[in-house]
Amino acid sequence: MANANGPLSVPPILRQIASILIITSLGHTQDAVVFQQSYLIASGPEISTLLVGKVSNVSLSLKTVSPSSATGNVGPPSCVGQATQWVVSQEPVGKIALQVHLRLDRSLRLCGDNETDTDCCLKPLCVLETLQLSACVNDTPQAAVLIQARIHARLHPVSGSEGNTTVPNQFYQTLGPCPCDLKFSSCDVRCCCDEDCSTEELKLFGAHCLPGPFGGQVSPPPDYQCSAQSTRNSPDWFPFLCVTSPPENNPHLGLFYKGNTITPKPGPSFQTPVWSAPTPVNFYIQGSPLYMPNDQYFTIPQKVLGQCINGAPVAFLENFNVTCVTLLRSCPSGPPLLTEPSDLRIRVNNGQGGDVTVDVMDEVAYDLAPFVSSTDTLTSSGGSVVCKNVTVAMDYKLYWEGNSITSVTLTRTVGSITLNTNVFLTTRYSAVFLNGQLTAQANSGNPGYQIGRPLIAGVVQALGNNTDVIQRTSIELWKPGDGFCFTAEKEQVLYGHNSTAGCLLPVSLQNLSQCDSLRETVISLQGTLVRATYVAKSGKPDHLSATDWVKISFGSMNASTTMDDTAVSCSRIPSHQHIHVWSLVTGTVDGVPQREIRALNVSYSLSNWELDCGGGDVSPCADPTGTELFPVTSSVTFIDIPINTGPPKSRFQINFTEYDCNRNDVCWPELAFPLTRYYTGEPYSQSLAKGLILVFFFVAASVLGTPWRQIRQAWNSAAV
Repeated sequence: MANANGPLSVPPILRQIASILIITSLGHTQDAVVFQQSYLIASGPEISTLLVGKVSNVSLSLKTVSPSSATGNVGPPSCVGQATQWVVSQEPVGKIALQVHLRLDRSLRLCGDNETDTDCCLKPLCVLETLQLSACVNDTPQAAVLIQARIHARLHPVSGSEGNTTVPNQFYQTLGPCPCDLKFSSCDVRCCCDEDCSTEELKLFGAHCLPGPFGGQVSPPPDYQCSAQSTRNSPDWFPFLCVTSPPENNPHLGLFYKGNTITPKPGPSFQTPVWSAPTPVNFYIQGSPLYMPNDQYFTIPQKVLGQCINGAPVAFLENFNVTCVTLLRSCPSGPPLLTEPSDLRIRVNNGQGGDVTVDVMDEVAYDLAPFVSSTDTLTSSGGSVVCKNVTVAMDYKLYWEGNSITSVTLTRTVGSITLNTNVFLTTRYSAVFLNGQLTAQANSGNPGYQIGRPLIAGVVQALGNNTDVIQRTSIELWKPGDGFCFTAEKEQVLYGHNSTAGCLLPVSLQNLSQCDSLRETVISLQGTLVRATYVAKSGKPDHLSATDWVKISFGSMNASTTMDDTAVSCSRIPSHQHIHVWSLVTGTVDGVPQREIRALNVSYSLSNWELDCGGGDVSPCADPTGTELFPVTSSVTFIDIPINTGPPKSRFQINFTEYDCNRNDVCWPELAFPLTRYYTGEPYSQSLAKGLILVFFFVAASVLGTPWRQIRQAWNSAAV
């Protein structure tokens, strides 16, 4: 499954990111619908593309087209579909995007000899056709995409040989006559000795075969072969060190002379491993999973990597609140959407050898607007169907003390859903750990911060009697979602993780005429990320001790500066919020570094916002209500304070620089270079030894030279 730029299969968690980028680029055309690509090339049985815009009333039409031999065009899009060998399905992505899937509804198996089954491919090139997929509103085409399908038949191994490879008797048999033949029953590119390659395929790369033994031949022969050197240009060592051996006998081809047939033994390879049952712990600690008396995990539906998982274990003292969206085409028939109270009253290990039973309380939701939304793109056949007692919310409260669970209560919200069209059901699942009536709040270290733990912040709250307590909160960044600031979610800042996130704010010409109000709106949006005034020094702060907290400093935006505002632009918009965190390693506990925050500063980068009236789209500047999307971003950067481990400088080193080679042009200690430690070209011991040897030779030359000879002659003359 591929398009012109590569594979079309995109992981679900990346579809939201792609939607944000596409929505940003299509901010001017939110009322229209467009395909992400205008032309696709498919080499597999599945194709996917993205339709962006107002997709609530869009219907899809697929037909086979033929390009004109004269012009090459396929004609205008049409809303009249045709019967093809493709099945079209669609899946909503966000609010204004639709993921469209095409699946080939036929077999890609190559037909055998004298086979009468019609569901197979007569030729290796099984599918070769051009498709036109149109998006229509009220039988009027709005967008279209051309799909060139070129799919080859799949070659399957012969039945009975799967998993078993029989090696023939190797008596004078070459085990590897074609080492580049890597794929079974498939032609390997540039492998000219591959017997699976047809004549047409060999013509594509016949002039670019793999050289050497890995291509099935030794060409040219290596230099050490006696037959490779001639008498004229042979090296000096050639007559004595050359090797006499046939080129075919080389270690890459694996020529065996004796051996027996190898029969492989069946084994559990390429099978799903059998996982051992979870081993319950004697007592609970933060982050450990909760167990039931049958040694199975206590599970609640949660989100894992952006996907809802029904059997996700619940971690001790880890709160969560998630929502899952399900497309209902019929009434649910099993958990978690349809459950009985008796199925939910399960027992949970309390962590001290006993167990507690979940207490279930039911609530009926008469207003299902927050949970149910219908879709007009898919309709179900038949009349209305009422689904009774459908679970729309499950809220768990787990009371704990020490390392154990004291009780568990579940509030289940149910409602009756009428299905006259396919609907999207949004269910809520939450779990909160309570110590008495206080919500459990996990620490981020003991005592120092640990990388990957949430940053702990707080605000001062007066309790009376001149006593203040710091109420715990968090510092957040924007979380990727549908891209818009007013609906974007937030996520906590994790210690040691530098990150940048943002959202999009629609701004119209009317907003740009009120720059002060626009600045206040952006400041308010940025202010929701950092509501705290203090940040905890360590990962386990005392909420009653002010010494465990550091006051957050906020940068000034210079409101007194003159604003250069115009009719279509606003200046000095605080569009980017930057959080700088300075931390220091204060020690280690059991070899784990303990980090402490020393300062946190919040600053803003100002930018000018102006509507883009150039190009072909001038609607934002002509229509006062037309909007353009502007980014509002935030980032966090962690800075490590270096530890100065050197000895303190003396007063002489601080006040006098005459002998400081780093701050003075004349360096007297280098006079004896390289005998001093200022010479770093080699170890000091070697430079000292070499220097002393030079001094010895200088002294010896002086003693044995002309001055000493004259002194000796004068001495001898005086003696005579």
